Amino acid sequence: MFSKSKINEPGPKSGGDAADSKQADTQAQGSDFKPAPPKAKPAASMLSSDLVVTGNLKTSGDIVVEGQVQGDIRAHLLTVGEGATVKGEVMADDVVVNGRVIGRVRGLKVRLTSSARVEGDIIHKTIAIESGAHFEGSVQRQDDPLSKGQAPAKPAAASGAATQAAKPAQPAKS
Repeated sequence: MFSKSKINEPGPKSGGDAADSKQADTQAQGSDFKPAPPKAKPAASMLSSDLVVTGNLKTSGDIVVEGQVQGDIRAHLLTVGEGATVKGEVMADDVVVNGRVIGRVRGLKVRLTSSARVEGDIIHKTIAIESGAHFEGSVQRQDDPLSKGQAPAKPAAASGAATQAAKPAQPAKS
């Protein structure tokens, strides 16, 4: 009358029993570790050549810009296409400029290809500029170019320190 056969039981419950036994085995071993399935890296976000974006873009992934962006961009890997124009600050671990950037470029690795046109300062850890690239601005090497806390204007900080040192000396004279 009563059968221990699992033929008539629904499928998910049967799979659940197997999961319950694995969980019991894991708890019996004293470990709560459950391995996560490997995650595939998402594809780069592509901004096509007919797209005009006004505003800031921020991602932990990769961006390929073929259109126009008027705003700041923050990404892991930023590629500015040959026909693209970015007006704003760009920050990325890796920056590859094939097109035009008007604004500051910050990156651990910055590469200006022969078709690049950059008008602005470049703050980098490593840089490569191919023959034929057009660049107007200054280049500064920093160990951590992505942190905005490091200001490139060191003379202003020195003059501020001199002003602070002069203030205590003035009351002592009178």
